[in-house]
Amino acid sequence: MNTPSTLLCRALLTVTATLVCATAATAAGNAPTAEAQARFRQEMAVCNSGQSNQEASVCRIEARAALQVSRSGGLDDAPGQYQRNALARCNAFQGADRSDCEARMSGSASTSGSARDGGILRSIETTVPAN
Repeated sequence: MNTPSTLLCRALLTVTATLVCATAATAAGNAPTAEAQARFRQEMAVCNSGQSNQEASVCRIEARAALQVSRSGGLDDAPGQYQRNALARCNAFQGADRSDCEARMSGSASTSGSARDGGILRSIETTVPAN
């Protein structure tokens, strides 16, 4: 039988469960935002110190844009993502050129230069037998 006190208890339990779930969802949703804010502050410090590879104003614009994309879940910093992106650039080549590109991007190449200097040169020496 549903007495008024039983109905009241059920209603209170339902409200409590809803509040607990909402609080947990909010806390989970704020975690990436807190991480994004921390990364933003770190990137802005690099921009302001002059240690970035860009003009300070461009660096700040990029940092703000990254924060915005991060809030919407658009940035992927998963382990290995950098390597996957590097290898994906080799898809423009075919055959031996593609294999050489993948070898250079996999770390078996010698490197020189920097982004600040205008680019990173990766080179590999391949011995080809004479015909």
